[in-house]
Amino acid sequence: MNTLPAPRTVPADAAELEAVLERAVTVVEAAGELLRKRYDTAARPGDLDEIVRAIHANDKAVLALVAQPLLDTRPGSRWVEDELAGGVLPGGEWWVVDTAEGNINHIHGMGEWAVTAALVRDNAPVLTVVHLPLTGNTYTALRGKGAFLDGAPLRASAKTDLRAALVGTGQAKPGEDEEALRRTGAAVTAMLLDALVVRVSVPATLQLVHVAAGRMDVFWQFSDVRSGLLPGALLVAEAGGTVTDTRGEPWSLASADFLATAPGLHARAVDVLSGPR
Repeated sequence: MNTLPAPRTVPADAAELEAVLERAVTVVEAAGELLRKRYDTAARPGDLDEIVRAIHANDKAVLALVAQPLLDTRPGSRWVEDELAGGVLPGGEWWVVDTAEGNINHIHGMGEWAVTAALVRDNAPVLTVVHLPLTGNTYTALRGKGAFLDGAPLRASAKTDLRAALVGTGQAKPGEDEEALRRTGAAVTAMLLDALVVRVSVPATLQLVHVAAGRMDVFWQFSDVRSGLLPGALLVAEAGGTVTDTRGEPWSLASADFLATAPGLHARAVDVLSGPR
């Protein structure tokens, strides 16, 4: 069940979007190479000020490499400035990019980070690229054309029993309010009682690519941060997974939370998450 919203405007010619995707892959992979060169497995920032400086330095370096080239692939498209923002965008086409998805991991010498880009038309994702520089893997999806890992098709898990499921969630961003954090904790407990294993980690996209590939079975997040959800949402939906909010309603940028699952686990995941409100 693909429950992502459809663009209001007439889609561009498929060949045109495929060309945009090809160029976007080139841009994102080049950005990933820059971020890889900035990566140091021995990095150990000592305090919050150093963490913030390192995060901003990564963002600034990669942004200079990706922003204009991606805008040039779609004349008239616009750029979302705040990668931690959520909610509905004005109509038209927007690039939603995370210059260092998992930046906090990168600056601590950990390996779970990526560069991501999604083209959004009328608040619906139509194209996405997720590049993992340390492995060289690139995940791509085009609306209605499937999801791929380095050109090979992706398929969501065929599991139907939550007791056999690998489930994930994570903190969307620093400084979330106490109510949201307590709700997350309650949901983790609820899932621990029903699922096989629950992973709590960041970033969201690196869990969602696993759901799209069938390695993981469920991911949820009580968040509306666009950059962490849009790329993975399109990948999961195009891989045959189910994408809704945690109540099972169709997901959009107006939704307050997010759920992506193997199709055979969706109903049970909604049941479990219906308690922690």
